[in-house]
Amino acid sequence: MTIANLGAALAALALLAPATPAALAAQTPPAAPGSAQPTAATPFSLYVASESGDIVTRIEVGPTGWRKVKEIAVGVMPTDIDGPHNVAVSPDGRFWYVSIAHGTPYGTVWKFTTGTDSMIGSAPVGMFPTTIGLSPDGDWAYVPNSDFHGDRGHQNTISVLYTPDMTALAQIPTCDMPHGSRYNHAGTLVYIACMMSDELVVMDAGGFAVSRRVPLGRGTMTMAGHEAHATGPGAASSTMRGQNPDCLTTYVSVSPGDSLVYLACNHGNELQVRDGRTLELVRRLPTGQGAYNVEPSPDGHWVLVTNKKNQSVSVFDARTWTEAARIPTSRRIPHGIAFSPDGRYAFISCEAVGTDPGAVDAIDLSTLTRVASLPIPLQPTGIAVWRGR
Repeated sequence: MTIANLGAALAALALLAPATPAALAAQTPPAAPGSAQPTAATPFSLYVASESGDIVTRIEVGPTGWRKVKEIAVGVMPTDIDGPHNVAVSPDGRFWYVSIAHGTPYGTVWKFTTGTDSMIGSAPVGMFPTTIGLSPDGDWAYVPNSDFHGDRGHQNTISVLYTPDMTALAQIPTCDMPHGSRYNHAGTLVYIACMMSDELVVMDAGGFAVSRRVPLGRGTMTMAGHEAHATGPGAASSTMRGQNPDCLTTYVSVSPGDSLVYLACNHGNELQVRDGRTLELVRRLPTGQGAYNVEPSPDGHWVLVTNKKNQSVSVFDARTWTEAARIPTSRRIPHGIAFSPDGRYAFISCEAVGTDPGAVDAIDLSTLTRVASLPIPLQPTGIAVWRGR
């Protein structure tokens, strides 16, 4: 979650000039001996946000492998890092969106056309927006304002955007540090993973209000507990002694048929599986340290969790609920997860550490092995798939 210092920002400016496809292709290293680049008979693209570089990189995957084809500048302040965090592609494939963490004074969400990568709109949101939860029809976005650097123990908001004209319609007081946002596939509910109040919040889509709260830890302090203590010095914080939250969820996702809800517990080092209707706990599954993002594969067979403090990805078999593999990543801090349209590959964004470049790793789900890694500069975080090229 850290933003690079000013020196790193100035060093990054040289990377913001448009790069030609030929120049970017020259940066693409060959596959390591004994490995195979990801391929696709029908080409598709990955969009990857670099949080410390104010760029979004587009990667094309095709019949002969993968290559970087474009870097899109998304910064507005040349002397500061604006911090693009998450990217999302509309379900119809016509648009993509990026959350911009820093602004004057708040963050924004920008809208682009796919293919041409032309910016066509933006909307103001709150303090440090993170994920972009798009509705199944693409018309709505629920964006958590995580306010990473603010005081804890109070309610941060969710911004509701109407995406056709990028209108900000509501700021909903929700919980302490909301981070993950996800619609169910029916388009009826929005799930919000609240890290510091350690709860799952449910909103009825279109209702613009919280309809349910589910505490996630054993003996956790919920939002009601925070509100009771959030006055004066020592306002409630889930990281303070005596509160004992044991999940600190960062991300939420939903199974393909909406029957299950998955939560990554960053502090508890586990995957929580909950019933999609009742939200009762079904399973707690140990992961590596620092479980961060969680996504089911398109067919629902696999559930992947990035272990941010363990340099690995846990792969669970949803038929048996066993950890089928724990796959080392090429860089120390794995972050986001996206799947190829055919479900064969998972792509993992890995953040940079210091002067090391970040990367996108490709995992072959037929063998549960990492088959390739593509360097991406300046802390790649959000990642999304576009079915075009």
